[in-house]
Amino acid sequence: MLSLQPTIEATATAFAGVVRHLHITARAFLPMRAMDEVHLIPGKGIEGDRYMIGREEGFYSDRPEDGRQVTLFEIETLEALRRDHKITLKPEDHRRNVTVEGVPLNHLVGRRFWLGETLLEATRLSVPCRHIEEITGQAIFDPLINRSGLNCRILEGGTVRVGDLVRNA
Repeated sequence: MLSLQPTIEATATAFAGVVRHLHITARAFLPMRAMDEVHLIPGKGIEGDRYMIGREEGFYSDRPEDGRQVTLFEIETLEALRRDHKITLKPEDHRRNVTVEGVPLNHLVGRRFWLGETLLEATRLSVPCRHIEEITGQAIFDPLINRSGLNCRILEGGTVRVGDLVRNA
């Protein structure tokens, strides 16, 4: 008999989210710059960003990584930090490129998904670093463990805009 019940795996990754904020910066210690749109280049990164492969000027630029071409962060984490830890971070403070809403980032590792018109492959969870504590002046390392975002490889490039949909591939 055919079951109409979705499997746990299927429901854990079924989502439809939205891009809320976009940020880039040309170098490691410069402030993140809010953008209305960014251009993702397959196999390279975000045009103008510090981690674009071939011109790395990010904090970890001595270790370029193919799977860190674009980074995502959940707006729900910002809300949880405020609610649970009384820590207020703005979207530019977490230093990731794309802030999304309604996207279960931790469940996407190893999966492909659409970010607007671009196709991404989630390579691994981001790891919090002490560098972000230096920049923000807040003790956020521990609260960000397992909630520090998602690293992705760009498979199909294009333009991503604030308000674009994020969905399963």
